[in-house]
Amino acid sequence: THIDFTWPYDESARQILIDAAGAENVPFSGFGVYGATQGPRLETAAEIIRMERDGCDLVGMTGMPEAALAAELGMRYVCLGLVVNWAAGKSDHIITMEEIEAAIEQGMSGVKRILEVSMAGLGVLTPLPQSS
Repeated sequence: THIDFTWPYDESARQILIDAAGAENVPFSGFGVYGATQGPRLETAAEIIRMERDGCDLVGMTGMPEAALAAELGMRYVCLGLVVNWAAGKSDHIITMEEIEAAIEQGMSGVKRILEVSMAGLGVLTPLPQSS
């Protein structure tokens, strides 16, 4: 059986996170095309060139297969992520784990604030109807 995956993220949950980010003045993008790669590894410059040509705004390894698996189970799913490095080949230096770890440390306070503000709203969402 195949599921409809037109919109992989639950719109109600997504809007709660967007509202929380706005309320907390945390910089965010409320829309974009996510290109998924298979980790755990960083992308190659060739993968980035192809995904950019395909229209991807953001590339990562942590958004799949979770979104598809949640949809198969009929679960609401939303992604809250940090951009922690320039895409491979898009900066004047190689990507280092130190750079990534520093970006994570800097961004996690905003993530925590968004989650704290949004938890009440996420907790009252009704379950999705089960498909047959």
